[in-house]
Amino acid sequence: MIKNPDILEQLETEVIKKDNLSFKQALSIFEAMWKEGVSLGVLPPKDPLEGIDVDIRVARILNCLKKS
Repeated sequence: MIKNPDILEQLETEVIKKDNLSFKQALSIFEAMWKEGVSLGVLPPKDPLEGIDVDIRVARILNCLKKS
């Protein structure tokens, strides 16, 4: 759950959308976010396939929409 969406929006506008991140910068951000998730106890997921049926159903719907 995002407790302060304004900070996330600021990150998106200032870093992600305006600057072209190098692979190294993007990887550094990803690693920091992963470590935060691990420290909060939400990563890695207990069951990695949990919710896969919903993802597959959505993918099928989107794939059908692309063709028509």
